Amino acid sequence: MKLYDKPAHVLHDMLREKKISAVELTKDVLERLEAVEDEVGAYLTVTREAALEQAEAVDKKIAGGEELSFFTGIPGALKDNICTQGVKTTCASKILENFVPPYDATVTQKLREEDAPLLGKTNLDEFAMGGSTENSAFHPTRNPWNTACVPGGSSGGSAAAVAAGTAIWALGSDTGGSIRQPASFCGVVGLKPTYGRVSRYGLVAYASSLDQIGPVTRDVTDSAQLLNVVAGHDPLDSTSTALAVPDYTRALREDVKGLKIGIPKEFFVAGLDADVEKAVREAIDAFRAMGAEIIDISLPHTDYAIAAYYLIAPAEAATNLERYDGISYGARVYGADVVELMTNTRSQKFGREVKRRIMIGNYALSAGYYDAYYLKALKVRTLIQEDYTNAFQNVDVMMTPTAPTPAYKIGELIRDPLKMYLQDIYTVPLNLAGLPGISLPCGYSRQHMPIGLQIIGKPLAEETILRAAYTYEQSQNFHNEMAEIGGADV
Repeated sequence: MKLYDKPAHVLHDMLREKKISAVELTKDVLERLEAVEDEVGAYLTVTREAALEQAEAVDKKIAGGEELSFFTGIPGALKDNICTQGVKTTCASKILENFVPPYDATVTQKLREEDAPLLGKTNLDEFAMGGSTENSAFHPTRNPWNTACVPGGSSGGSAAAVAAGTAIWALGSDTGGSIRQPASFCGVVGLKPTYGRVSRYGLVAYASSLDQIGPVTRDVTDSAQLLNVVAGHDPLDSTSTALAVPDYTRALREDVKGLKIGIPKEFFVAGLDADVEKAVREAIDAFRAMGAEIIDISLPHTDYAIAAYYLIAPAEAATNLERYDGISYGARVYGADVVELMTNTRSQKFGREVKRRIMIGNYALSAGYYDAYYLKALKVRTLIQEDYTNAFQNVDVMMTPTAPTPAYKIGELIRDPLKMYLQDIYTVPLNLAGLPGISLPCGYSRQHMPIGLQIIGKPLAEETILRAAYTYEQSQNFHNEMAEIGGADV
């Protein structure tokens, strides 16, 4: 019996009813991993023995009659910028290739408390800087739907693992779309919670005012369940919200009657792939048919989001990555003196994209340009936040494409940073505004590559976007389709 192709909530019921064992499930997913990992490359580290040991411990608890938490015995993976005590956390960078954290991230600890077997750490763009997982210092990850294509990024390994059946669930991080865009490209569900809803303690920082950890899952139900586990206040993260966490599964009901859905005109413009627009428009029509009210809205400062983001995020990155100097932190490349040591270390151990963003950030923060670039970008960020605040006075959620195109070929954009950055045009504004957003499958391109629908909510309104997403998902069959590794030519 194949188990790797089932969502967590189905597997949870099978474990609870003793139709399968945790060891049986974990072995099945590991066998799938061994069969397709060479083609997909979703992982940087596989913790096979530790996962099996955890599964054995779970089976003993089941035999003893202990009550199961939702993710007990259900194997998953973590993006390799989330700290795991005793397991390498490399951020897909040579400067951290041998770093083994002495502590767990808060989200890691919460999942350990659930007795969820950890299969390993998934690949990403180095320090989460990229949108294709081609910027990993170790190897690119490939899209399970078509291994000639990128899986998206920077959480490409997490999305590819879930799509390929080499993890039942995964966590990613989202700074400018890094959960939602790969979820769109890989035909899975990716949720970016409200900034502060999930602790960032133990997440290796890229841009601290934008980063957020969130679920990557097979369907919306699993996304709600995983958010239940990881959300909540953490005294170790001063930016985490102290508000109580609701039970997100209570939002999983089929009901969008009277829901006011805003359609921002700025998201349906030149540059949007025709197949993507068609699929998203059909999804919007489906909501209308189910009783939702569709309202045209405007977010007038959307055009400035990418420019603002690529000043703010690199500025924060330049500050966060100062510590990696080969002396106080990170791998070391020796030199004749301290200056040469630091120069050698940073030039040899950082990849091209990380260096580019550090230089952009330092330039934007420099004395002569701070007001002209960084300060102005912060003012634009405020205008973007105000756009959403104003629009949400008239609508409950917004709907847009997740990405302007389906997954593109590996190598197609990697040498054109501007085109790569523009792939984030529909996801970046949410991070600047701190809003929650979910991407779920809504169709396929003519080459049968997945297309994602993005649903945007008010601050801390994850329940509303989950309800909308669940209602749509249950009216379709996309979440039941799984990638056939390899795929057709594009």
